[in-house]
Amino acid sequence: MKTKKIIKIILGVVIFLALPTLLLFGFVYFKYNEELPIGIESAEADEMANKMLDALDYVAYKKTNYIEWTFKRKHHYQWLKTEGICYVFWETYKVELNLNNPSESKAFIHSFRVHNEQADELIEKATNYFNNDSFWLVAPYKIFDKGTKRSIVKTKKGKQGLLVTYTSGGTTPGDSYLWFLDKNGLPERFKMWVDILPIGGLEATWKDWITTESGAQLPTFHKLLFLGLEMGDVIGTK
Repeated sequence: MKTKKIIKIILGVVIFLALPTLLLFGFVYFKYNEELPIGIESAEADEMANKMLDALDYVAYKKTNYIEWTFKRKHHYQWLKTEGICYVFWETYKVELNLNNPSESKAFIHSFRVHNEQADELIEKATNYFNNDSFWLVAPYKIFDKGTKRSIVKTKKGKQGLLVTYTSGGTTPGDSYLWFLDKNGLPERFKMWVDILPIGGLEATWKDWITTESGAQLPTFHKLLFLGLEMGDVIGTK
């Protein structure tokens, strides 16, 4: 009898803790979930993409050699962009990512270099962090990356959006993003259909821009539903 009582108590606690989460997920799913729209690949889509790059000063971004930021106060990055090296810091770990030659990446714990499986695990984790967190910083500049497809989508409200699908590269190829621009071509928000999220069409803002020392425009904050994604003190220099 005691065992049955304990099991009932455990089940009750689990249900008590899980129910609010399930209810919240159900609310968000039925309110926001959308099917991936079908876009039309055309020269017009590329024109829209180029308009966005012009508004952001893509030339200045290309000349930006160093970018530094902190994602959600957890992962800190020092990216030597032209050298293809990024130092990734979190907790007591540091990884020197060699983006051009991943096999030459190095991992450290408390400033002491580690090797073998431990290093491989940390390097893989840092790579995943970088792929995700850098996308939230420089995604608009990646719309012509190798393996991307661009198309025009018209919404039910008559607005025009730029749908960008990544068919290769990154951590989760196949992800799609529907960009909405202001009248000058500057990104205001996007909707996303990504492998790591069970809900399609979630929207995030792209409004809190700064012009860095190099002239590139980079975001400092995003709003995703009721969550805030902080980028910390964003630095970009030549």
